[in-house]
Amino acid sequence: MKIYEINEFGIENLTLTNRETPEPKEMEVVVKFHAASLNYRDLMMVNGWYNPNLKRPRVPLSDGAGEVVSVGSAVTKWKVGDRVTPIFMQGWIDGAIDFQKARTALGGDVDGVLREFGAFDENGLVCIPEHLSYEEAATLPCAAVTAYHALFCSDGLKPDDTVLLQGTGGVSIFALQFASHFGAKTIITSSSDEKLERAKELGADEFINYKEREDWDKAVSELTEKRGVDHIVEVGGAGTMAKSINAVKMGGHIAVIGVLSQGDGVNPVSILQKSIKMQGIFVGSRQMFEDMNRLISQNHIKPVIDKTFDFSEIQDALKYMQSGSHFGKIVIKY
Repeated sequence: MKIYEINEFGIENLTLTNRETPEPKEMEVVVKFHAASLNYRDLMMVNGWYNPNLKRPRVPLSDGAGEVVSVGSAVTKWKVGDRVTPIFMQGWIDGAIDFQKARTALGGDVDGVLREFGAFDENGLVCIPEHLSYEEAATLPCAAVTAYHALFCSDGLKPDDTVLLQGTGGVSIFALQFASHFGAKTIITSSSDEKLERAKELGADEFINYKEREDWDKAVSELTEKRGVDHIVEVGGAGTMAKSINAVKMGGHIAVIGVLSQGDGVNPVSILQKSIKMQGIFVGSRQMFEDMNRLISQNHIKPVIDKTFDFSEIQDALKYMQSGSHFGKIVIKY
């Protein structure tokens, strides 16, 4: 089978090679991949920014979708022909995360999905919602589950809540779709009026161009009559955290997800004085994934795909991710 490996860091150094197609062990399922999608983590991993001590060679990418082509002798959950996606952390089935579960993330400590076939424990897969294509399903394991975890598991979203979404990448757009379908009010930021217009078509209620309003935290205050928002899907990182703390209401919730921007340290006094709840969101469990898929199926939600590249164009796809031009998800078709 064809497979990409990280041997040396850098997009240009990503290596296409061949390995033996896997045979399933007793409790394993072999999946033939039809599509994958990119997350910012994948770009960081390939460039050596995420883990400079990454054991190599390593197959990158965490998110893929395909069909079962063979099963081990003791497998009971799956049969040949089933449409599946591997979960982000193969060892996180349910309950709270721990270090052991975190060490099972695809495309990091474990080989990822940028290959034609992969063998997975039968418990490390979920069923694809019937109305989704392989390309659409490939967008779900990291970005969608992260958004679902942030809104519904970390601090339960209520229909009358207000949610602030930063940017128009994969996590933010999924969070916009989920929150809108749930009846929450959404405020979204971007540096592009064109992207804000596209967000409006997906149900966003209020819009802030942060190039025009660098004080976007004050703009949020104005839009909420100085109350602040109930939830923030914080994907910016150090460079946006201080303004997120300003923009959230007293007793509000900040889901800490991204590391896209650099900045100075955050003063904890405001967190204390506003009784803010902050939680790091490291994707989610298989149970969260399955619960999310029910929400997606019930509401017939379709992931937003910005652009699709062929398997042979992975370097171009990563460069496109690095440019920040995308709206929603970038997909690789096998």
